[in-house]
Amino acid sequence: MKTLDVITIGRSSVDLYGTQIGGRLEDMRSFQKYIGGSPTNIAAGTARLGLKSALITRVGDEHMGRFIREELLKEGVDVRGVKTDPERLTALVLLGIRDQERFPLIFYRSDCADMALCEDDIDESLIAQARSVVATGTHLSHPRTEAAVLKAFRLARTHGARTALDIDYRPNLWGLAGHDAGESRFIASKAVTAKLQSHLPLFDLIVGTEEEFHIAGGDTNTLAALRAVRAVSSAVLVCKRGAAGAVAFTGEIPDSLDEGEMGPGFPIEVFNVLGAGDGFMSGLIKGWLEEAPWPRALAYANACGAFAVSRHGCTPAYPSLTELEFFLERGVVTPALRHDAALEQLHWSTNRHGDWSTMRVFAFDHRMQLEVMEGASPAKIGAFKELCLQAALEVQDGRPGYGILCDDRLGRDALQAAAGTGLWIGRPVEWPGSRPLTLEPELGPDYGGLAEWPLDHVVKVLCFCHPDDTLEMRAQQEAVVTRLFHAARRQRLEFLLEIIPSKVGPVDDRTTATLIRRFYEIGIYPDWWKLEPMASAVAWAEACAAIEEHDRHTRGIVVLGLDAPEAELAESFRIAAGFSLVKGFAVGRTIFGQVARDWLAGRIGDEDAVAEMVRRYARLCAVWDAGKGLASATAGREQA
Repeated sequence: MKTLDVITIGRSSVDLYGTQIGGRLEDMRSFQKYIGGSPTNIAAGTARLGLKSALITRVGDEHMGRFIREELLKEGVDVRGVKTDPERLTALVLLGIRDQERFPLIFYRSDCADMALCEDDIDESLIAQARSVVATGTHLSHPRTEAAVLKAFRLARTHGARTALDIDYRPNLWGLAGHDAGESRFIASKAVTAKLQSHLPLFDLIVGTEEEFHIAGGDTNTLAALRAVRAVSSAVLVCKRGAAGAVAFTGEIPDSLDEGEMGPGFPIEVFNVLGAGDGFMSGLIKGWLEEAPWPRALAYANACGAFAVSRHGCTPAYPSLTELEFFLERGVVTPALRHDAALEQLHWSTNRHGDWSTMRVFAFDHRMQLEVMEGASPAKIGAFKELCLQAALEVQDGRPGYGILCDDRLGRDALQAAAGTGLWIGRPVEWPGSRPLTLEPELGPDYGGLAEWPLDHVVKVLCFCHPDDTLEMRAQQEAVVTRLFHAARRQRLEFLLEIIPSKVGPVDDRTTATLIRRFYEIGIYPDWWKLEPMASAVAWAEACAAIEEHDRHTRGIVVLGLDAPEAELAESFRIAAGFSLVKGFAVGRTIFGQVARDWLAGRIGDEDAVAEMVRRYARLCAVWDAGKGLASATAGREQA
């Protein structure tokens, strides 16, 4: 049974992408870290388009190798073929965007892990599961990796899989140019041409730019080069022509490139040409495997390439299937796609990592409430928050669906200790109790402090707001939330907006929904909403409808506690659990309130404090799970 749509083979690296645009690589002062290497990019790009993809490569036994493996898993790529090399380092690439044509880059690949790929790394049982196997040209440049690729393709043929080659010609990776010539696209070489031509008969699909077909065909006239390739291969040949789009040749090569089968191009602004070919290949493979007519397959490919050239990075630029379908139906509105607000929101919301369909969050981000307790001091509060984390981890017990809210000012040690535990981590930025909303000083006046945050921390802001707020109050608060939201997006951080109208004025079944709609009107699209418990199912229905009208891809809602008694919370959970958009709770004082008072005053010790918080937290989790189970069973009966 074919359980995989595509396996890619070859390079895998960490791309360190300069974040300053328009300057020399020498002048870059900061970098974004992404996965890279053509086969790695294609594996992730096809996974985003809904294909079941896998990668065969090697990574180092170190932080960068683990980063690649973890990112691939987040993207949904099967990593059974990703081997860990105990001796070699993961490849690195430093890249910059000088302008729309120049892209300085340096390959750090001397004896790197992926170039140690060998025949023993090719697992026949994995190859047998694939509908297609795809290689890129670099791994034909060395006898050891060449042998591994050839073994994979012989097995692919044996097991009835389609085969494809992305020529992906990098002269300096074939030893034809120096380290400073990473952006070189073409150097003629009879040896490279002979090597490629000896293997071209293995493939059902061969893809390259005009320059790449020049090296494969041994001629700088594109038509002559294509004919030379056709002389040794019956594969479908797809030639990428930059702004002129792409063309497919299924038979003999005609007298003009325009006589091949072509798909629509897209008039977009070129921002970054790096990774465009891998995006193109991802879309092409989707069309190829679904047996789409070549013009349709090339439309997928051209669109995916268009996304890549309009955004920063390679894999991060590639679209989800939802995004691709939206773009193909709607078309280009803003040539600079990264400035198309609707498209960028869809890109962000449909490519987020992680399954947080259930949220059981222990919130101990409180500051003001703890500071006024008997015996409190910054050091003691920090130590207590470490006990809160200990309780959270005991209840979590390595299982998914658990999280914490913890601040950095008083809870820094707990916050840092939570890294890598599998907990969802939210981090508050508002100054406690402020109205109009002001933020913690750590962010700085330009909100630049967010640049120091780990990527898995979620920006959480609490806004005390009400539909009856004065225009001045509304303007002040909305300005802060708007700026914060956009700062979080620039730093690739998810955003949680908590609103509490009941502390400001009277509420009814439509109060929260009215506020939600207002935030969407001003362009705020939270990944998460944190809402106070509502006793009315009508109020929950109104709130959920307000969110779904504007963002069908939101992460969802978590219910806050407001220091409510456990029995009262249980009833609010029962109502909220009936709505699929409500994913869980984020409760604090109901769990830790009395424990904190007793511990800070010295009436109980660490062990008793942790045990009591474990008991309370676990009981709330059980109440929520029971409510969700009942709601699911009810929904199932109604559908039946």
